[in-house]
Parts: sequence; C-alpha cells; structure tokens
Amino acid sequence: MKVTERKPFYQWSKLWNPVNFQGGRAHNGYFEGWYFKNVAPDGKHILSVIPGISLSRNGDGHAFVQLIDGRSAQTWYIEYPLEDFGYSQKDFKVQVGGNTFSLDGFSLNINDAASGLIIQGEIAFENTVSLPGTFFNPGIMGWYSFVPMMECNHGLVSMNHELRGKLIINGKPALFDGGRGYAEKDWGRSMPSSWIWMQSNHFATPGISLMLSVAKIPWMRRSFTGFLCVLHYQGKIMRFTTYSGARIEKIDFGEKAVEIVIANRHHRLNIRASHASSGLLAAPVDGAMSRRIAESIDSTIHLQMFTKQGKLIMEEIGIHAGLELVGNPEELLLQ
Repeated sequence: MKVTERKPFYQWSKLWNPVNFQGGRAHNGYFEGWYFKNVAPDGKHILSVIPGISLSRNGDGHAFVQLIDGRSAQTWYIEYPLEDFGYSQKDFKVQVGGNTFSLDGFSLNINDAASGLIIQGEIAFENTVSLPGTFFNPGIMGWYSFVPMMECNHGLVSMNHELRGKLIINGKPALFDGGRGYAEKDWGRSMPSSWIWMQSNHFATPGISLMLSVAKIPWMRRSFTGFLCVLHYQGKIMRFTTYSGARIEKIDFGEKAVEIVIANRHHRLNIRASHASSGLLAAPVDGAMSRRIAESIDSTIHLQMFTKQGKLIMEEIGIHAGLELVGNPEELLLQ
C-alpha cells in the first residue's frame, strides 16, 4: 500500500484522528471503509460511494470502491489491486486506483468492463459538520476507542455538508450542486452479526442530522447490545450512547420498519424508520468482503424529541434516509 504523506508517530496519533486510515501495518483479517452519501438538491440522484480495503485471513487482499444507487437500488463492487490503495498519514486522504477521497470531497474515474459502469467527475464538500473530540473522547466511540481488539469500530466524518460538482454516470450527467452529503466509516475484523443503522440529514428544518447504530457487541466471550446515536440540532451535537449513560427503552421490529426509543438524562428520542426497496452491499467477515447485506438509502425517518418530563420539543420527518436492518433482530432485543 502506498503512503503518500508521512507523519512522525503516526501509529499513535491516528487514534485521536479516527477519520484517518487506521490500518497502517494491518495484518490479515482486517477491513476499513469510508461511506459517502450524496443527494442531489431535487432528490433525483442519490448515490453512496464506499472506498476501502479488504485483507482476508488467508492472506488475500484488495482495495475496492463500492456504490449504491438510492433510486434504482442497483449496486456495484469494483476491485483494485492492494498496491492501488494509498493514504496520507497527515490527514484524511485516500486513493483507490484513479479515485481520490478527502475531507474536501472526492473524484471518481471508474471504467469497469465487468459491470459496465463508467463514472467520472468530482464532488466538493462545503461547510462540513464534524464531531468534536477530546483527549479521552476522540470520536463517536468514546472511551471504547482505546479498547483493543474490538470487532468493529465506527467513526463519523461529517454529519452534514453541502455538495458542489457533478458526475457523469454511463454518459448521463448527475448534478449535485446545492445537494447535501453525509460521511462516516468503519474498520476492524468484521461487521456485527446483527445491527440496525439509520441516518438522515434531510429534515424540513435545515441543519438537523441524525445517525443511529444499534449492534450486538462481542465482549469477553459474551455480548451486549451497544448503541451510538448522534443528533445535530440547533447547531449542537447531542450524544445518546452506551458509554455516556443513555439507554434504549424500546425496540420494535416490523417487516420493513423499526421503532426505537432512546433516552439520556435530559431527553428522550422516539425514532420510527421504514423503507421500501434495498440494494445488496458487500460487508466484511474476518476482513473478507464475503457477506451480503441489504441497505436502503431512500427510506423515511419519523423523529420526535421530548424532555424527560414528556414535553414535545421537536417533531420532524427525514427523507432520503439510509437504513439497514441486518441479521437476527432477536439478538438486539433488550433482556
């Protein structure tokens, strides 16, 4: 793997910069990927782009760019030799073949004969909303960031940002000027056996953005239901997480929907999410991208926030939402 820019003590400093490439001298059985969701201002084009690397237990490795079209639910998985993956140790910059990704945006140059996908263009990010960190709380994982050998780690790149630019997809232009984007990442050995993930930053009130992840977390030969929920509301970041003392009060599953009630010391969130169509994405198992999971990126989220005394503070509908309901939901139900 190419290192485009070097930084002293990178192996230590990257812990406090979870957006950056974490692999470094990664051994077999490791994956890392970034997720960039892009929605045109009229909602006509919804495209998520996922660059990353896969290092399986048997020593095989490759880089990839994975894409999902939120309108058609069509997906693509483009493999690249591991040598075509490059990264910076100074800040977040990743290269996969002729495609580049950073906090400022990304450029694509894909001509894949196997799938017939041809896509070129650039998308710039403006006014990104990042998650502030501290020495003991460097990212969305909180103090779990310092726990070694976690099965899967999660990071937030930008809760919300404006888009500028266009992509030419199989000869047809997709204009994203004035659109809205979201970005996050995962890294580790495997995704959890079961999880719920949802996200939207397309609410009627500008500036609201929500991300929620609930998963089965292996822990010392046992497991527990862990969760991360971040709400950007009125210019502030609100965390509802396992490590911050919040709790899940309710999880109800439907065939294509889920309802979750989650509360911290001051507020209670009631979240109902549903989807219609989904596309199949590749997901890691011991580093190999061998699992297939369904994701919708044109779902709907009904969000309510109450005071602990029950007063309704905010009620919003989020559209163009991402939603994954993966594995056995019984594993996530509270005991």
